[in-house]
Amino acid sequence: MNENKRANIKDTEIRLIAELMKNSRRSDRELAKVLGISQPTVSRTIAKLEKQGIIKEYTMIPDFTQLGYNIMAVTFLGKQEEEKTQDSEELRKGVLELENKTPFASLIVVNGIGLEKGRMLINLYRDYSGYLEGLKAIRSLPHVEADELESFLVNLNDGRNYRTLTLGETARHLQTFGRVLAGKARE
Repeated sequence: MNENKRANIKDTEIRLIAELMKNSRRSDRELAKVLGISQPTVSRTIAKLEKQGIIKEYTMIPDFTQLGYNIMAVTFLGKQEEEKTQDSEELRKGVLELENKTPFASLIVVNGIGLEKGRMLINLYRDYSGYLEGLKAIRSLPHVEADELESFLVNLNDGRNYRTLTLGETARHLQTFGRVLAGKARE
């Protein structure tokens, strides 16, 4: 989202987005009551935010361990350098093919900079052998060199984990700092 779009987000829209992030199953009537605005205003605002692409999708976040995933791997790969568009497209195609035939789930596949790497993947695996199989599959992708790959593994069953994947804290942050993030000074 560019700066101009962010500057146009109203406080009510930020509050509505935060409430939807906490629980998108609530009715427009329930949301209106929480926000102190009318139900038709909620409905119109949601439609507007969807049309603008600010609201991309509605989903839920399950307990991944209860679905059989026990390891989350944050994998960094590639060198931090400019790559050819053709190489990037070949890699993207390879990732899509890989996702359709492997037993692990991809949460995030993004380009970025840092740690002298150019990409980051976050995947879920049933167990360590599944992770090793996934690593082998990732190494088979076009333009991926084995020595350019590093992972950080998270045991999803570790009771000491502070916060796993959730949008609740992001919603709280948005409610607290939303006007600043939207480019408006706090009143």
